[in-house]
Amino acid sequence: MEKMRLDKWLWAARFYKTRSLAAQEIGKGRVLVNDAPAKPAREIMTGDCIRIRKDDPEIAVHVRALSSVRGPAPAARLLYEETPESIERREAAAQLRRMAPEPAASLTAGRPTKRDRRQLSQMRGR
Repeated sequence: MEKMRLDKWLWAARFYKTRSLAAQEIGKGRVLVNDAPAKPAREIMTGDCIRIRKDDPEIAVHVRALSSVRGPAPAARLLYEETPESIERREAAAQLRRMAPEPAASLTAGRPTKRDRRQLSQMRGR
């Protein structure tokens, strides 16, 4: 059965931009293989379950294929299959983000104009 290094697969599947960044995240314990902590040199094979804590909702994928080359995004998407639970969590988080108020909406006027400053100083008695 074919095996491959975890950091190399994460890079080829486009979860991380560089292989060294993938290795750093694995070292920090943000990547689990079959619900167990892993090291960058951990050998993975098809069928393994990988959990990645990259964004707010954790991503859980099953390895479908191995590739040592980093190809285009549509080809990289064929290397894994996201679990239904992970998809639900991501969609729920996206819905929460859509429903959240825009942070800039609380800033109504911004910096006061010269006229506003004059009115403020008149009210203060200066």
